[in-house]
Amino acid sequence: MPVRYKAKVLAPGSTFAVVSPASPIDPLLMEKGLDLVRARGYKFKLMPHVLDSQAHLAGSDKDRAADLMAAFQDPEVDAVFCSRGGYGCARLFPYLDLDLMARSGKVLMGFSDITSLHLALNRRGAVSYHTPMALTLAYDRQPWVYESFFNLLLGNTTAPQDSLKAECVIPGKVQGEVIGGCMCLLCDSIGTPEELDTEGKIFVIEDVEEFPHRVDAMMTHLLNSGKLQQCAGILIGEMTRTDEKIDPTIGGSGWREIVIERLLQANIPCSRYFPFGHMSTMLSLPFGIQAELDTEKGTLTYLESPCEN
Repeated sequence: MPVRYKAKVLAPGSTFAVVSPASPIDPLLMEKGLDLVRARGYKFKLMPHVLDSQAHLAGSDKDRAADLMAAFQDPEVDAVFCSRGGYGCARLFPYLDLDLMARSGKVLMGFSDITSLHLALNRRGAVSYHTPMALTLAYDRQPWVYESFFNLLLGNTTAPQDSLKAECVIPGKVQGEVIGGCMCLLCDSIGTPEELDTEGKIFVIEDVEEFPHRVDAMMTHLLNSGKLQQCAGILIGEMTRTDEKIDPTIGGSGWREIVIERLLQANIPCSRYFPFGHMSTMLSLPFGIQAELDTEKGTLTYLESPCEN
């Protein structure tokens, strides 16, 4: 689907609605993260249920969905900023008007469990931003991580000079729409109305705290479903905090070896160690627009602006 709904340029003075569509957040950590963005001149509007907590969720499904819908419809709001990920976004689909959200002109910002919402909005032609969240920004990062985030708000997609580069697995230069996110959520979408569509796309994948054999299982599922083979190219990030999680009752190799072996089966241009997602050194990326992947250089270069003219 061609992009129809691009973001606004989010200059200082813009107002972000803060929502918690997944797990609950510590109020002190949320404020610490928001303060870093406030210092750049941005404003925040906290939605009514942003600090709710109900077991592993940030309040009831209906309340979290109501906050999202209110944020996307509020004329005072320029963008929708997630406090954190965790788990719970896919539970909201029965209560969301995803078409209205996509048409709103307000960009969604976040990652991790927010992958489910990125997929749904990108399918409807909306640009979304895979960025740090309030919780992410509560912890110290390399200067270029902040540079990438604040540059993207202004529509600048150029990777900072100091940012890390990906490592080539299969050489090639390809173009396509950028989509992806957290692998477990991408796999969970298969067989649902919001199913992952990878055909001709540049597919970026990462995950966190998974056993290596689960990384194998998810990549195998993407292969068996044909999703990897349909891509124009693939960028694998880090499987964060997976190195130490080999199950002693199963044994096996680490995630790096598994990723290489599975990518070779897809046999399309691909790189690994792309800096995005749960790793501490993460680029901010627009999803839903065209880019060029050069796996030998380890670069992702956007070919269009994420912002409306």
